[in-house]
Amino acid sequence: MTAPQEPGLPDAAHGAEPIETDALVIGAGPVGLFQVFQLGLQEIGAHVVDSLAQAGGQCIELYPDKPIYDIPALPACTGRELTERLLQQAAPFRAGFHFGQEVTGLEVRPEGGFDVFTSSGAAFRCKVVMLAGGVGAFQPRRLKVEGLAGFEGTQVFYHPVVQPEAVAGGDVVIVGGEESALTAALALAASRRARSVTLLHRRASIQAPPDGLANLQAASEAGMMRFRVGQVIGAEAAEGRLAQLHIAPPDGVPIQLPVDHLWVYQGLSPRLGPLAHWGLGLDRKQVVVDTEKFETNIAGIHAVGDINTYPGKQRLILSGFHEATLAAIAAAARVHPGRRQTLEYTTSSTRLHRLLGVAGG
Repeated sequence: MTAPQEPGLPDAAHGAEPIETDALVIGAGPVGLFQVFQLGLQEIGAHVVDSLAQAGGQCIELYPDKPIYDIPALPACTGRELTERLLQQAAPFRAGFHFGQEVTGLEVRPEGGFDVFTSSGAAFRCKVVMLAGGVGAFQPRRLKVEGLAGFEGTQVFYHPVVQPEAVAGGDVVIVGGEESALTAALALAASRRARSVTLLHRRASIQAPPDGLANLQAASEAGMMRFRVGQVIGAEAAEGRLAQLHIAPPDGVPIQLPVDHLWVYQGLSPRLGPLAHWGLGLDRKQVVVDTEKFETNIAGIHAVGDINTYPGKQRLILSGFHEATLAAIAAAARVHPGRRQTLEYTTSSTRLHRLLGVAGG
């Protein structure tokens, strides 16, 4: 099994040299994470690329604290809990994770395998590719306000991971009406690192569980944060930095908010992007696969989860787990040619126990 990069190691550390790996998994949602686990059981090392800033896909970005009821053996778990459990399950296989970058190109190597390139300038050389990117690479819905784009990555962030130390002493405005926006605002307010925290939404209602709304009210009454209704209609800079937002509230009387950090959680918009030009068989923007190997029309490229389609397809996490299992078994024949494949059970296989670090268990 190819030794993967340590999680969190910057791509820049590799210079222009491609990262060698058995498999490249595109997408770090629940199905992508389970794909890493299943590949590991087949002794296939993996790296994972995702356009978002963290693992979990839609589960983390859109409903981190909403319960999910149809995961086997888990009567109820949140998107955050499911992500954490899947990361823990895959941990023995030490996959390399590369967040905040989109796969921009793929080339089939004459001798077999693939060269894959990302928007950050990283390159991967792999034997198989596992597409697990949901319905495509998720792109955040941006604020269409003149002057904000120039501050992206320095003061303006879309769906960022909450890091209170990064905004210490500053005025933070969080835009969004979904659970993810509220969760970020409450976490930042609780840290008491920012000078001020303002949650801004165009409507007075927030789409969040009752306990989240109760925490919002409590934090507001305690002076830890503010909730305002309105939309960003303009921005001002001072000395080369974003300094103020112009807000249009429902009553039509504009107000100004000081801002050092603007976090935007306005949902995600999926798109196939460059993947649509790889020559893959597509049906209504989904990748066509067989149901034996979950392989596409390009040998060595498999597709699992919401990104694929086949007769009887059900867009469920459970279905994606099944697909990832069969895709990993099929990938093993390419990564380990000539190796005899036999069905092994994690309850009794000493080989699997060794891989999982539970030898003798």
